[in-house]
Amino acid sequence: MKVLMTGATGLVGTALVDALLKDGHTVCRLMRRESVTSKTKSGAPAADPRLIDVPWDPEASGSASLADSQSSIAGTDAVVNLAGASIAGERWTQQRKMVLRSSRVKTTRGLVSALAKMDPPPRVLVSASAIGYYGNRGDEVLTEDSKPGDDFLAGVAQEWEAEALKAQALGTRVALTRFGIILAKHGGALPQMMRPFQLFVGGKMGSGQQWISWVTLDDVIGIIRYALDNASVSGAVNVVAPQPVRNAEFAKDLARTIHRPALFPAPAFALRLALGQEMADSMLLASQRVQSAKLTASSYKFRHPDLQSALAAILSTT
Repeated sequence: MKVLMTGATGLVGTALVDALLKDGHTVCRLMRRESVTSKTKSGAPAADPRLIDVPWDPEASGSASLADSQSSIAGTDAVVNLAGASIAGERWTQQRKMVLRSSRVKTTRGLVSALAKMDPPPRVLVSASAIGYYGNRGDEVLTEDSKPGDDFLAGVAQEWEAEALKAQALGTRVALTRFGIILAKHGGALPQMMRPFQLFVGGKMGSGQQWISWVTLDDVIGIIRYALDNASVSGAVNVVAPQPVRNAEFAKDLARTIHRPALFPAPAFALRLALGQEMADSMLLASQRVQSAKLTASSYKFRHPDLQSALAAILSTT
């Protein structure tokens, strides 16, 4: 299989590239033109001949983003779209919010426009989204059929998904992977969550009653692979483990796993002061009790269905 990928150097992308190459697939990484040019000038040899770096301009209009790369991507079977600036990287100024939106919505629009020039088009597009789609919903159980929220992240997710779904007009199957909080040892949210506990000042955030819908990186890769390979998977798919937990329980399980106390709660007002109210409310204090009805009804088997065993497995690895 030949897979075209955006966001291939991020946490999920790097792990997915490794998994695909290990299984003998060819991966074309869409990279900003300046990155490919710099790598070429350095004379660095390719790590694997099946790993192809393809220059593109995600800000370019329509199919111009891949105008001179058609020969490299010809014969693409599948596309994985993981592009998007980190929502936790900086405070949400108006400028930063524009970057967060553009890096998802505009980039996906340009990608789908470029795919329209391919003959034949890819058979499947797996496009990232997030459970931020649902907004802050308290104790409500959320499935793929639940209505969207009305905050900033929910709005971005709706626009992001709408652009990806335009690929259906090409005859391409589209799966929208709504990621929960991804747990991995060397990237993503978990190292940041662990830091206060390692300093013996960890604890619940806010009331601790908000639901956390999490998933391990291993399962994220497994679910993307499942979506690529199974024609029955289309539309929104909640990429979350079967057992969400409240924030206070998450704090206790994490503390227990790394042999630290969980005695020092972070008050909501302090989180809002540190990050700004909108960012803190959306990322740390929002409650999203998400279930994946589609995965539950499918043949996919979670590698890590419960938090305690997931944390133990993640933190025991080197």
